[in-house]
Formats: sequence, C-alpha cells, structure tokens
Amino acid sequence: MTTRRVRRRTCRDKGKGKEVVEEGRAVEAGSSPPRDWVPAGDGDGGGEAVAGEAVDWTLLPDDTVLQLFGRLSYRDRASLGATCQTWRGLGSSPCLWSTLDLRAHRCDAEVASSLASRCGGLQRLRLRGHEAAVAVASALGARDLREVVAEGCRGLTDATLAVLAARHEALESLQIGPDPLERISSDALRHVALCCSRLRRLHLSGLREADSDAIGALARYCPLLEDVALLDCGTVDEAALGDIHSLRFLSIAGCYNVKWATASASWAQLPLLVAVDVSRTDVSPNAVARLISHSKTLELICALNCKFVEEEQAHSPTAFSNSKGKLVLTITCPIFKSLASLFPAEAVEEHGVFNECNWRNKRKILGVMMNWLEWILSQSLLRIAECNPYGMDDFWLQQGTSMLLSLVKSSQEDVQERAATTIATFVVIDDETANVDAARSEAVMRDGGIPLLLDLARCSRVSAQSEAAKAIANLSVNAKVAKVVADEGGIAIFTNLAKSTNRLVAEEAAGGLWNLSVGEEHKAAIAAAGGIKALVDLIFRWPAGTDGVLERAAGALANLAADDKCSLEVANAGGVHALVTLARSCKLEGVLEQAARALANLAAHGDNNNNNAAVGQEAGALEALVQLTCSQNEGVRQEAAGALWNLSFDDRNREAIAAAGGVEALVSLAQQCLNASEGLQERAAGALWGLSVSESNSIAIGQEGGVAPLLTMAQSEVEDVHETAAGALWNLAFYSSNAHRIVEEGGVPILVHLCSSSGSKMARFMSALALAYMFDGRWMRPPLLGHHLRAVPKVLTSRELEEWL
Repeated sequence: MTTRRVRRRTCRDKGKGKEVVEEGRAVEAGSSPPRDWVPAGDGDGGGEAVAGEAVDWTLLPDDTVLQLFGRLSYRDRASLGATCQTWRGLGSSPCLWSTLDLRAHRCDAEVASSLASRCGGLQRLRLRGHEAAVAVASALGARDLREVVAEGCRGLTDATLAVLAARHEALESLQIGPDPLERISSDALRHVALCCSRLRRLHLSGLREADSDAIGALARYCPLLEDVALLDCGTVDEAALGDIHSLRFLSIAGCYNVKWATASASWAQLPLLVAVDVSRTDVSPNAVARLISHSKTLELICALNCKFVEEEQAHSPTAFSNSKGKLVLTITCPIFKSLASLFPAEAVEEHGVFNECNWRNKRKILGVMMNWLEWILSQSLLRIAECNPYGMDDFWLQQGTSMLLSLVKSSQEDVQERAATTIATFVVIDDETANVDAARSEAVMRDGGIPLLLDLARCSRVSAQSEAAKAIANLSVNAKVAKVVADEGGIAIFTNLAKSTNRLVAEEAAGGLWNLSVGEEHKAAIAAAGGIKALVDLIFRWPAGTDGVLERAAGALANLAADDKCSLEVANAGGVHALVTLARSCKLEGVLEQAARALANLAAHGDNNNNNAAVGQEAGALEALVQLTCSQNEGVRQEAAGALWNLSFDDRNREAIAAAGGVEALVSLAQQCLNASEGLQERAAGALWGLSVSESNSIAIGQEGGVAPLLTMAQSEVEDVHETAAGALWNLAFYSSNAHRIVEEGGVPILVHLCSSSGSKMARFMSALALAYMFDGRWMRPPLLGHHLRAVPKVLTSRELEEWL
C-alpha cells in the first residue's frame, strides 16, 4: 500500500541550521569543503580542480572566500570562521553583515547579543516569530538598520513594536506579515511614526485598527512615506490616508470596513498617487470609476477578487474602458495584455511584462510600480489560493498559473518564495485525502513550472528551498507531473535537500520523496540517488517531537519498502532499527501509523529476503506493534495489525508475537473493530489467521473469545474481509474446542452461506474446509501439525492464490 501527502501553507516553526546547494550539489551546513575537490596551481584560484590532493585552504583568494561566506547563514559563517584566524577575520567583514536572514534559525536574546558585535553596519534584517522580534528589539543593537521584514509575528505586542521602532530610528522599510498582528493597535502605529521619520515603506497585516490619529501621525512625521499597505485590517480610517501627501502606492487589500465613497474622494486628491490595490474587498464600481475620473496621477488600480467590480464587468464588459489610460486589473480581464500597454513604445511580449529587463532604462516610476505590483500580486494570489473561492478555475487555468510562474522568476526574494507557496497551495483540493487538482497541477507543468521550481529549490536560501520543495511535492501527487519532476532531476534534488540540517527543508524534501515513491517507476531511481539512506538518516537526525519530518520520512520508506529490491536497501541502510525506534518511542499518531506501515511492507517479502525475520528479531519490535494495536487512532491500529499479519508467517515471529501478548491484543482488536473500517477488519482477521497456524495460538484465540468476532466478519459483504475471516476460522475449526465454539456461536449457517454465495474462490474453499473439519470426524483425532494448516499472507496476488489452490 502506498500513500501520498500534500501540504498547504502553514505557520512554520523556526528550524535550525542551513543547507547550501550550489550547481546541483548539496553541502551540509557547517561541514568542511569536500575532500575530492581542491584548487590547483599557486593559490591564485587558477588552474583546474585536482582530486585527492591535500591543500591549504587559507591560500584561497580573499574575494573567493568572501563569496563563499556570503552564501552561508550566520551560524555557518561562525563555524567556518572558527577554522583559522584568517577566515575568522574575513567572516567578520562588514560586507557580509549588511544583510541578515534569521528566519531559518532560533533567535533569542542570547543569540541576538552574540551577533551584536558584527551588526554595527547591518542594513537589512529578515526574521520569523515574535520571539525573534523581541530579541532584535532588545539585544541586537543594529542602530543603522534600514529595513525589517518579519513573518509569523502573530504574537507581536504594541510594546515590542514600539521598542523596535525606538531603537531603529533609521528604518526606511518595515514589513510585518502575512500572519495577522492581532495584538497591535493604533498606539504602536503612532510610535512607529514618531520614531521613524525616514520611513518610506510600511506594510502591516491584520491590524485591529488604524485610526485617524495613527495615520495622521504617519502623515505628519514621515514626510518620505510613499508605500503603505494595511492588509486584512479590522478598521482603517480611509479619509486620514488622504492626508499622506507623499503616498505613491496604497494597498488596503482584504479590508472590508471601508467607506468607499469617502475613500475614493479622499484618495483622488493625493498629488503623487500612482497605484492603488483594493483586491479582496467589497469596493464598489462607483468608487473605482471615481478614482479613474478624478485622480490626475493614478495609473493602476488592482482589484482582484472583488465581487461587485466583477459583477459590473460581467454585466457591462466596457465598464472601465474609458479609463483615461488608467489600468484596472481584475481576475476577469487579460492582466498580461493590460500590463503590456504600460510599454507603448516597446515590443514587449505579454508574458514578459514581469521581466525586469523590460523596465530598465524606462521611467524610474515604472520600475518601482512593477516591483510594487509583483509584491501585491504575490500577496493577493496567496490569500485567494488559501481561501479557494468558488469560480476561480478559469482564472487559474487561463492566466493565474502563468502569473505565478512569472513571479517565481522575480528579482524580489520574498515574491519568489510567496509565489512558490501559492503554487503549493492552489493545487490542493483536500489536505487530508491528499487530493490535488489535476488541471491546475498540469497547467503548472505545461507552462514550464517544474524546471523553474527545481531551480529555486537548488538556490542557497533555506526559505526558498523549503517553499519550492513543498510546491514540487504537492504537484508530484499527480502522476504525470511526478514523471516530469523525475525526468528533470527532481529525485536527486530532493535527496540532497533531505540531507539539509534545516528541519523545514528536510521535511519538505522527505514529503517530495514520499509522493514520488508512490510511482513504481520512481522507486529504483530514489534508491539509486541515495534517497533511502537519506530518509533513514532523517529519522536518526531529528528528535521524536518533530512530527512533520519523521512522518514524511517514514511514509516514504513505507512506499519504498513495498518494492522487493528497495525493501532490501531499506533494511541494509538501517531502516528496520530506525522504524522500530519510532514505533517504540514516538508518541505522534501520524508517525506511528507510517512507521507501522513501513514495517508491514518490509515484512511482506518473506519469500524473497529475510526482512520478515529481521524485523521480528529487532529488539522491542513485536512488543511495540502489539502495543500499537491498542492505539486510539484507527490508522495506527490498522497498520500495526497488518504488520503483525505479515510477521506471523515466520515461525519464530509467530510464537514471539503470542508471547508478547499478541493473541489477547488482536482478539480484543477484532472485537472492537466490527464497526470500523474494512481495512482494519481485514488486518485484524488476517493477523489472527496468521497466528492460528500454531496449535497453541489457535486454542488460545478460541479461549480469548476470538470466534465470535471472526464469525461476524465472515458475514461482511466486503470480499477481502469475509475471505480473511474464513481463513482464520478454517484454522481454528481443526481443533475440537474451537469447532464446538463455532457451532455454539451459530457459525454453521454462516460458513454454509459463504460456501454458496461468496464471490471469492478462496472464501468458498476455506469455509468448506472449515465445515469439513467440524463434521467429518477429523477433529476427534490428534492434529497433524505442519501439514494441513496454512495462512495466506495478505500480499499474495490473485495469480499466486490460484497457484496455491
């Protein structure tokens, strides 16, 4: 049995470490340079690579070392800088510390203090989590900081934001989102205005309110403020925004408590306003028309997923045609074609409008506006994909997919990552059932999205790696897309990313291998790329609490273990020990289910390898699986019972399972699962069937009350269930005590019915044998063990069953 898993956008935890991937080659963070590559020559960086020769790495030119340092996280710089005094000095160069991305790492006051000595010239900072924001505000000491981009700051408070602004008065750009700032009020906004007089860009998401005093403070104290985005806010004083006369770009996407008549009248008077974003709002067509007709400087209105505007366009397609050269972008208009009109003197292809080369040497404001448009489109498309409103299929298939792929190629890193996140999100129909929209995923494939996303996954940024890997993993649920991913080298890329020391990257890579391993044609390729070893190593690398990475690694190994050759490789790579360790020590149900499924598949190849015996001999394996049959989670119980079923075909395992309390546990499971899923019933009956090959187990099953639930399952209309129950009853019926119980429980008519009406040849055959054992007098004689009893493993094909018969 193989399974898939998809992931939409989630609020991510902070991971550790970083992986650098360059030219298709993965290097774990903190590791030394590979031994098989050294520069030749006299140390000037010239010459060709020489394999296997010792070299003094300190002879590398300083600029080469600086480029190497520039591709590493701050932790990796510290590790590499600790190798020698020369590199320590180079690792502290100010040019390496003008930008700092802390999103992939835990950042508390201690970490911020340790970085403070290097951050005197820090200009740009990216972080994740309100704890990191608190640490930066209190301990980093980067007084000259110009830009802060923060994510996942739902818990950020007024006090922290006020301190952040007070200690970084040189801020020119402050962006916090997309998670809602539910605890931020207008008071904090006023503090930002009072402290950061050089502010040019302010992007905040999910404020409770932005009142007239707060916005008025921005107008008075921030004379350079030209870009304001207040997204998904509770209330915004629309009239006060008209007092920020320096505004060029304004977005209030997702805000619903707006007086649009007041807003349009006020904003139309802004002397420098170039573009407005009202996407995902209830803006009225009249307000849009008023902005078009009254604003002298406005060039662009973005109104994606605005119900009333779309209804107006559907009723009157030329509603905004007389727009005096102003563009109105909606999901029903040809967005690429409309944007191409911004380049009247150039032969710009429609799908090339987001190519930065087309902006160069043009009006400066045009380039700035296109950068702004990329940013707000990436925000709105992500929100639309998350909500997945009805009626969006035409948009996604006709132009939304192409737009997202254009944004993946953006020069803005956050736009690239958000576009990849949106692709990962908009293709998913149902997270739980791992269903993806075939048309959408294949549209990404047809438009060349797979190579683009794989290139992004190969970059050196951890956040881009994880988002691109998530998108490719979700797309790979579609078999056609999975083939293209494999053909484009995706398996090797996922295998390299699975070795990352960053949990988020490793988790998404393991998810990609999980989905690709569903296809039989990909299993051997994953093994050849070293994917099995990488997945086993993941289980040992991450602690039991990291459910995402462990579940995906175990799920991928379970799929791979279903293949005979890959099953051997899983065992040889230490997979048995890793999976048993999970089954014994992990408390997370998703992980336990996949670990049990993997062990079941490993044990299903008893005729071709010794994995069945190896699993049984692993310390604590059988005891753990018996214990899992008592889990509160049905999936865990089902996979544990399936594993015990397969393991019971080894003589030593069969007796060891019974010694571990397996008979009692499985009879109890059979009694409790009569109203559960068909899969659980089949596996519970199958495990009892396997154990009943032994005389002592067969008698014990009868004594524990196993006959009654097996008879109930023998009446199931599901062929697999009643066939398996018939097999167990066949073995049980050979012993007189069990034969009497079958009669007393009303089993005779049930078995007769199976003989005459079951569509399964096996079920008819085994129920007839059970009746024969009960009534031909054989059960009165001592049993001849090893001759007549044989349980049938659930993994046999129909051809093998026919041969057996």
